[in-house]
Amino acid sequence: MTDPNNLSIADKIGTNLPYLRRYARALTGNQSRGDTYAATTLEAILSDPSIFDDGAAPKVALFSAFHAIWVTSGANFDTDENGPAAEAQRHLAGLTSGSREALLLHTLEEFAREDVAAIMGSSVKEVGELLTIAYDEMAKSVSGKVMVIEDEAIIAMDLETIVADMGHRITGVASTESGAVDLFDRERPDLILSDIQLADNSSGIDAVNAIIEKAGDLPVIFITAYPERLLTGEGPEPAFLISKPYTEDQVRSAVSQAMFFASSAILKA
Repeated sequence: MTDPNNLSIADKIGTNLPYLRRYARALTGNQSRGDTYAATTLEAILSDPSIFDDGAAPKVALFSAFHAIWVTSGANFDTDENGPAAEAQRHLAGLTSGSREALLLHTLEEFAREDVAAIMGSSVKEVGELLTIAYDEMAKSVSGKVMVIEDEAIIAMDLETIVADMGHRITGVASTESGAVDLFDRERPDLILSDIQLADNSSGIDAVNAIIEKAGDLPVIFITAYPERLLTGEGPEPAFLISKPYTEDQVRSAVSQAMFFASSAILKA
């Protein structure tokens, strides 16, 4: 068995790169923009390996390097453009600095508060305060209609409960691609929560593609047991992705983030 302490920096980065892409996409609300910041992080480490703290856990070291770049460039939202995406960026720019980063690192990427503090260069107490602020600010996000595409009844009921408790309304649950399209035709949602593999061996990705072709821009969150398969950076992939098994905090965080953004690239199965 390979000793993790003897892995090269390239190996350590490679193992954790899909999750950096997930975090960056959730932070920016966009696959292309998120992947660009992830790539910029890799280029910076290649130019100056010292920014990758080889004494820290590899995922912490990689996310720390990303954070250093993000706070000097990515966190400065461009609000000169027009349209829904620009409006979302203006909304995000008004949130307390660092609160979204802390929330995503702790919930989506499941870093302990001590690791979040190391990544953000702050104290554990400050991280706790940022998380409190983040939960409060995200709770104030506008409520909307959410459609669930999930073939496991227990998971579907759990997602319905979590989303409803956040103040959103469920338009319905579909367990197949055709059922999802029919459900959308009856009532357009503001957000879709979708599994990848559905009851009749149809694809949640195909279902979402069919809906996006009709609806245009619509935020989507995918839930999958194999997130790395949709975090390769090759071709269109989701901006919001939750791993199975998920936690309630992960769902709440992802839904809150996605509600701020109004664009979603069509995926190719």
